[in-house]
Amino acid sequence: MGNSYAGQLKSARFEEALHNSIEASLRSSHVDPQPIFTQLYLEPEQYPGNMKDVKPKVDLSLHAGDPLGPTLLNGHSSQDMEELEEEDDSDPSSPPLPYLQTPAPDGCCTLDGFCQAGKDLRLVTIATESIKVPAGFELVGAKSPSVPEHVLVCAVDRRFLPDDNGKNALLGFSGNCVGCGEKGFRYFTEFSNHINLKLSTQPKKQKHLKYYLVKTSQGALCKGPLISWKDCKTRQFFNSASTSKPSSSSSVSSKENGGTNGHSSSPFSLSDSPPTRTGQVSSVFFGGQDLSRDCSFLKPLASTPGNNKTLPIVPTALRVNGPNNGLGVESRPALLGPSQTSLVQPSQAYRSADLGDSPSSSTMNSAPPKKRHRGWHSGSLVPVPATAVPVPAIRPITAVAPPAAGLIQPQPVTAGETVIIPDNLLNSSGVRPVILMGHGTLPYFYGNVGDIVVCPLLVSCYKTSQLTDKTRENLGLSTNQQLSVETMTLLTLQYLARLGPNQIPLREEFEQIVLKAMLCCPGGPAVSPSQLPWLARLEASVSGGGVQVLVTSGSLGEGISESLRSLSEGPLPQQCVPTYVVIICVAKMGGTEFCVLVLGKYQARALAEGMLSTNEFLKEISYELITGKVSVLASHFRTTSLGDNLDKQLVKYQRRRNGLVVQPFQGEVSDHLHSQESASMLLLADQDLLNDVFQIYPPQLSVARSLLSQVCSIADSGSQSLDLGHFCKVDFLVLVPPSHVLVHQTAQRIRQSGVLVDLGIEDVASAHQRSDKYVVRLHGDVHSKMEAFMRKVKQNPYTLFVLIHDNSHVDLTSALSGSVCHGELQGLADRVVNCKEVLEAVNLLVLQVSCFPYTLQTRQSRISAHNEVHWPSAQSLGEPSPEQLVYFGMKDYSSSLQWGVASPILRCDDAFEKMVHTLLQRHPHLHSMVIRSYLLIQQYTEAMMALTSSPSLRDHITPETLAMVEDLISAPCREGAKGHGHMLLVRVPSLQLAMLARERLENVRDKLGLQFCFAVLLGSPASELTLPRNFTSRLRAWRGCDNEEWVPHTYEDLEGLPCIVILTGKDPLGETFPRSLKYSDLRLIDCSYLTRTALEQEVGLACTYVSTGGVRDPKRVRTAPARESEGERVGSSYIGEELGRPRSDGSDATRASGSLAENCVSSSDVADSPHKPSTSTSTSFPPDPSSSSSSSSSSGLLHRDEASNTQQVKLECDSLGVGATLPSSEPSSKPPPSLCSTTSSSSASSTISSFSPSSATQKPSQSTQRSRDAAARPLPRRSPRTVILSRAAYNLLAGESGSQLSSCALLPHADVAWSSPLRPPVTQHLQGPEQSTYYRQWSVARQHHADYEGPATPHPRRLLLSGPPQVGKTGAYLQFLRILSRMLIRLLEVDVYDEEEMDEGQTQLSLSDSEAATPVNTQWPDIEDIRMLTFDLFPRDPKFKKDSPVYSDKMPKLFQDLKQESQENQTQAKRETRSIRLSRFAAHNAFHHCEQCHHYCEASPATQLSECTFHAFTFCSSMLGEELQLHFIIPKAKEQHFIFSQQGSHLESMHLPLVSTKDPDRLKSPIFTPTTGRQEHGLLNLFHALDGADHLHILVVKQYEMPHYRKYWPNHILLVLPAMFNSAGVGAARFMIKELSYHNLELERNRLEEKGVKRQDVWPFIVMMDDSCVLWNGHQQPDSVESSEGGTGFSNVSLKTVLQHMEATPKVSLYAMCGTRKWSSGLGHKAGGLPFSRCHLHDFVMLNVDLTQNVQYDLNRYGCEEVDFNLRANSSGLLLCRFNHFSYMKKHIPVGGHKDYVVKPKLMEMENSAPINPSQYVCAPDSEQTLLAAPAQFLLERFLQTCSHKLFPKAIRNRNNPVLSIDSYLNIGTEVSVCYINSRPHSTNQDHHGLVFSGLLLYLCDSFVVSGLLKKFCFLKGATLCVICQDRNSLRQTIVRLELEDEWQFRLRDEFQTANCSEDRPLYFLTGRHI
Repeated sequence: MGNSYAGQLKSARFEEALHNSIEASLRSSHVDPQPIFTQLYLEPEQYPGNMKDVKPKVDLSLHAGDPLGPTLLNGHSSQDMEELEEEDDSDPSSPPLPYLQTPAPDGCCTLDGFCQAGKDLRLVTIATESIKVPAGFELVGAKSPSVPEHVLVCAVDRRFLPDDNGKNALLGFSGNCVGCGEKGFRYFTEFSNHINLKLSTQPKKQKHLKYYLVKTSQGALCKGPLISWKDCKTRQFFNSASTSKPSSSSSVSSKENGGTNGHSSSPFSLSDSPPTRTGQVSSVFFGGQDLSRDCSFLKPLASTPGNNKTLPIVPTALRVNGPNNGLGVESRPALLGPSQTSLVQPSQAYRSADLGDSPSSSTMNSAPPKKRHRGWHSGSLVPVPATAVPVPAIRPITAVAPPAAGLIQPQPVTAGETVIIPDNLLNSSGVRPVILMGHGTLPYFYGNVGDIVVCPLLVSCYKTSQLTDKTRENLGLSTNQQLSVETMTLLTLQYLARLGPNQIPLREEFEQIVLKAMLCCPGGPAVSPSQLPWLARLEASVSGGGVQVLVTSGSLGEGISESLRSLSEGPLPQQCVPTYVVIICVAKMGGTEFCVLVLGKYQARALAEGMLSTNEFLKEISYELITGKVSVLASHFRTTSLGDNLDKQLVKYQRRRNGLVVQPFQGEVSDHLHSQESASMLLLADQDLLNDVFQIYPPQLSVARSLLSQVCSIADSGSQSLDLGHFCKVDFLVLVPPSHVLVHQTAQRIRQSGVLVDLGIEDVASAHQRSDKYVVRLHGDVHSKMEAFMRKVKQNPYTLFVLIHDNSHVDLTSALSGSVCHGELQGLADRVVNCKEVLEAVNLLVLQVSCFPYTLQTRQSRISAHNEVHWPSAQSLGEPSPEQLVYFGMKDYSSSLQWGVASPILRCDDAFEKMVHTLLQRHPHLHSMVIRSYLLIQQYTEAMMALTSSPSLRDHITPETLAMVEDLISAPCREGAKGHGHMLLVRVPSLQLAMLARERLENVRDKLGLQFCFAVLLGSPASELTLPRNFTSRLRAWRGCDNEEWVPHTYEDLEGLPCIVILTGKDPLGETFPRSLKYSDLRLIDCSYLTRTALEQEVGLACTYVSTGGVRDPKRVRTAPARESEGERVGSSYIGEELGRPRSDGSDATRASGSLAENCVSSSDVADSPHKPSTSTSTSFPPDPSSSSSSSSSSGLLHRDEASNTQQVKLECDSLGVGATLPSSEPSSKPPPSLCSTTSSSSASSTISSFSPSSATQKPSQSTQRSRDAAARPLPRRSPRTVILSRAAYNLLAGESGSQLSSCALLPHADVAWSSPLRPPVTQHLQGPEQSTYYRQWSVARQHHADYEGPATPHPRRLLLSGPPQVGKTGAYLQFLRILSRMLIRLLEVDVYDEEEMDEGQTQLSLSDSEAATPVNTQWPDIEDIRMLTFDLFPRDPKFKKDSPVYSDKMPKLFQDLKQESQENQTQAKRETRSIRLSRFAAHNAFHHCEQCHHYCEASPATQLSECTFHAFTFCSSMLGEELQLHFIIPKAKEQHFIFSQQGSHLESMHLPLVSTKDPDRLKSPIFTPTTGRQEHGLLNLFHALDGADHLHILVVKQYEMPHYRKYWPNHILLVLPAMFNSAGVGAARFMIKELSYHNLELERNRLEEKGVKRQDVWPFIVMMDDSCVLWNGHQQPDSVESSEGGTGFSNVSLKTVLQHMEATPKVSLYAMCGTRKWSSGLGHKAGGLPFSRCHLHDFVMLNVDLTQNVQYDLNRYGCEEVDFNLRANSSGLLLCRFNHFSYMKKHIPVGGHKDYVVKPKLMEMENSAPINPSQYVCAPDSEQTLLAAPAQFLLERFLQTCSHKLFPKAIRNRNNPVLSIDSYLNIGTEVSVCYINSRPHSTNQDHHGLVFSGLLLYLCDSFVVSGLLKKFCFLKGATLCVICQDRNSLRQTIVRLELEDEWQFRLRDEFQTANCSEDRPLYFLTGRHI
């Protein structure tokens, strides 16, 4: 927060105070000098001078519903104490009425708090003034009902006051006014008038003289004990406040919910007790305490009447954690009676602070201000009394920690008597008692309050009455199920009595006990208050004296006071101090109250230390080190366990060595060499280290796909928050916690993965040097780097950026609460990740990655629960093979305790714990981690000495320590070790202690001659790794590294080096450790780590991948290489197929700018299809996915490329420039890169089990080659790492497998709080999604959390990836980036058909025979030259490969073989496709969105569908001989293309231009696109294809599909076919387009003729284009070839260019059809052919509807309608011209088109009927065969296609004897060739003389077919005939009319019909044989 908050330190002042404190401590002989923070905060300041430090707008961690506990105060002087006041019995809500009061004399002062002379009497103002007190008088405090918040100072004769027993007070009164000095007041009534008490009752000294006033050590007045009127026993121990300072101040924080990270609150208030607030407050202060456990019994206090009056509680900052305790907030009257303050209804007893109140609002602030709280009640600010005792928090904490807990105002609550804390309580008893708040009001504490701690650990468990109805419902409770206070008391007793001697109470554990009690005994027997004492004693009796019960009838304060007195006096002989004292107050009026006094030394210390946050206890440790408090401890450890001086022993041994050192390897520990000789010892390179490569494993691939699937879901959600079609590139930035090692580690992962090259953002040369530019440390310089990144985001709107926040759980402090804590700047992540620019950037995804995502999964989470991706569980990954590695994590460590092995991998060093226990008793003032650290240093020191110089020390070292050090020293010397050793990790969170440990261990190591045996490193996040030169040389030698400047940057670089790494820092930050890490020493991780994240992240340091044999229960561990779950496919099947295909080289197909490397997404030919592990064995030291130095293992990805017919072996994540680099000696026959990287979509990624080098023409990548070279080496065994824990941490982790509370049940994170006092238990079996749901329901963010004031809805572009520590998340998100980029490019690519025309070379030969060859460079065709060309009857497009060939004399010679092969292969092979990068001239589907075409394909928000107009258009069809009515749906913006009647309602015609019109920005030809079933996927957006040119585009749709197309294409003109065509084929649509166009042409001619335009001048062409045409290309001519391969190049051109070029053809009106060829990749490699051809045109044609008036499309057809039309148009003498220097590309669209029907029976009698064979599509007329629900024409076409061998057996594979088909072309199978003949007069047919036909096909023949025509043709004997007619009658008439019976023989059984019922109008046909 900086210095902007109240009470914050100024840096200069801090340094000055720190300097002065250290100097004073050095000069002073006092053991405990005044702490510096007391000097800083508690010196009196003038309020105006402090105003600049007050933050007007403040945040509170306590809000509505916070539980507030009673107040405890801790101080160093009397100024630590604020006022404790007792209210008058009168009701202050009414104004005081004078009661027989004498009127004040004229001119006298009547102001409250002042005497009549106008002098101030308030204690708050005169506390520090010098007051002369006459002999025999005492200063006392009087209370005035007019100013109840103040105490008035009076001087009273001691004789008129009671003695200590409350007796012997003289009647009457004698007093003086200390203000004006007036003396001799003999009556209290007179005196009360003088001091303006303004009483409404009879003045009595017993009622209004309340306190003795005492002086503090500083000489300031403060309230002392109550005046003991009427035998009140409250003046105990002494008459003056203690002036001793506590040895260490205590924490203001409570870890009731786990504490917070560095957000302690201020312990001071600006006010006395305002009477109108009813909150409850508590202050907790902590210092070191002893852990010894004495034994003594406490006697119950005598039952005395309590004083049950309302007392204001001192405001201090108890860090009661947030809203998790669920207390309600209600306002209360100013004063509360005893019944009102009962905690049975706590919602009425507390109120928390409001937000945003400023302390500057005070109008009565006359006292020196103390450090402000962060929040204040509005208008409640009142001055602090001058006698208030300034109470420091933990001294280092309050200086820089931002106050997080809200201000808890002093509120009047019921309190018992005042309790005075005895002097030297901690020193005399060795324990700082902890008071566990229970039910009721704690007393007011003063005196030596630093020696007690108030803890609200369990208080929320008693607030069950505040559970909401919804929470009760979730818990299975009814609304009336509540536990009484008595039952709660007994439950608490029972719980405490059953705790072990080394256990401490845990909130989560007790909550489950309470919940079980509420569930099991909802109506159990009620316990009365009278029964409670003996039941409680009975319950405590089972504890063996560990729990004692103390019953009082007055107040809790009586019991606490008596217990503390007994504790300070020491136990009696033969008595022991109990661990817990449960104090129960059974009052007649106030109800039952109780609290717990923790006196057990271990338990009290653990509870107090557990209340500190991590930042707080680290600062306490720093303070203890700075001030020299540890000097006593340090002096203790200067001697060995044998009593010898440690330093002298080391120097003595060093001299004895005489310059010799222990041989580092290849010898024993006893072998010594000269130091120079040892330093020069080096080893050879280790092949195991050289063979490590980066690899992506199946689990990582699965997670990457899940992330990609989630991104696709965001894009498809309809929220318009992410438009993936908008982006063509991926860029990223990784944010990591402030660790230099982690930055290097992440940059190394990026560098080794090759992702920068794969994304195309760096080339191969720069990727190695620039990888660190993509990793940013969340440190002070992050802002400049983020600004540069955000500039790049804004400047590249077509790039999708991914901001990856790795280890995002480390710092999620809000920016407002951020500060420097323990040397780390907090709140930076919030400033970066949640800044406005990041949230609003539409081209930026935020991916937060965490091992412990609990802090991100709260009710206020910014991440949607749907956007979470969790690491797959072990069960989903399948069983591992023996060669595979398996993940060994937290659950596996816990379950390992059940293995029953002699040497467990999870251990607790009991001997170490016993030593710690003894030391804690001796040093109660020091933090336990300081003591543990010094002991740990001594243990390692003596272990090294025991193994070298002093064997006698072995008995004084714990076996665990000795074993680890011995293994560390001896491992490199073992046979076969090659000098490799182990790493020992020692976790020391405090930087100062870690530096001390490193310095000490290095010093001891060097003096013992071990300096070449192992290294000692300090692993600090703030610094780079530093390693001595000799160890660096050893690492370089192992790696074969010749670079002398190489140094290790990551812990993984230390692989094999024997070393001790002392890891420091507040939290582990995600660094990965090498495989050689063997031991993880976590003995310092104790009770300060009682949250799930804090504990598990420490143990997570040891998690890694191990060999399958290294675990006892492999079913519970994650596999590294494993099969992928089939359910993990990305998005829809369509998207999945696209990602599964290899990408193409875009520059080869589309001339996209950039090199091959830039266009390439990944060098891998394998996409992300599931892979099976190959049988090749792994390398030595197989990697774990979390390691960057990973070797290729058994899951190497092998792929067979069908296009090149080679076998390629590649790792999926090789970069193009590294993994796929081929040596220069590679055979020249290798396919070009464009072919290697493209395959057919049918060539699925396949994995082969072996690799034959001889079969490959392309060598594998180097990384894969190395992995195969290493395959023969055995797989080394990798075992789990050994973890040494403290007892507290061990118990929690052991709870996973036992009945104790496990770590997963703890508060998930210190930055969050529980949302309810009770909740269902969390189990370790909860998987990721279920666990997230649990925490999102039951946890809330604290006020200092970044999500606390987050938006109401989660951010749509934010994702969360969670997985266990060291599982491989970095590799997973790098792979996600790769496949995300691949998907974006796949979205910018399409699969187009890539098929060579059938026997195109033969066509060119036939064309070259033409007498008049067209000049090759002609831009447009010459009409005469085209007429000279012969029409190629054979349809050569591969899409006609399954259709019958058209017979011609120039038919391909290889046709028969081709057709035979295709017939033998009955399986329908997928057509060849190729991925092509979309150009800017592409046609798009409905998923495309961009700014340019937004208006073209999308309706504006103001446009409604109703604004489109419906128009009926009726005309008479000459073909059908009837009127047809079509419907147009015309948007308002497109109406200018049409002619309407004058009334504007009737559609008359559609505008047509003139032939002579020349407009470069307009297309003359209307474009018609027949489409069905492709409203989403059809390429109907032609805006880019037409380059924005003005055009008319009409979609021709079926009636039932009209609403769908209208929804997706609201700006398009729709032509709706009549309902009769709903089941028709594409022929009907083409027929209607042509009929409509001709009729419109006539209408336009008539209209324009009236204007003087000639009829022939009206433009007669239309464009008929399929909905799958995507791109158009222009091909270069041979004379301008630039390609080195000799082929013609091509470039993308727009559809506008192609159409305008064809429209500009000279004499274009003489052409019937113009078109272009279809693209294939072979076009670029063939020699240039003729520029124009006469051949079949299809898919994309420009049709002259005038010339083709008499040639119609067959409206009945479902297929081959274009070939049929072309043959009839050509035979009619019309010219069809194909422009060969243009080509179009057709996209493969797997949906829609409706080219096929699912043929089903008409009546579904059978539920699961088998597929119907096409031979059943026809039947005999009137037969009983099953009739089918399909159009008759469709059944006929499919029957003829598949059953032609039955109809025309003589024609099968007989190219010389085709079947004669007259006036129509039907597909009768690939094995039968068809000779087409037109029956029209003057038609042009091919010469059929000498041709003998094998059959005759007459399909719906008209009157032009006559018998004379048929007699011109010759037929083979036995040739077959098939006559097809509409009905049986016309069939017979045709037979008679054509006189077929003369030459053909018919049988009755040869008549058939399609299998339709009569209402479906079946077709009939008759077969016969030629006679």
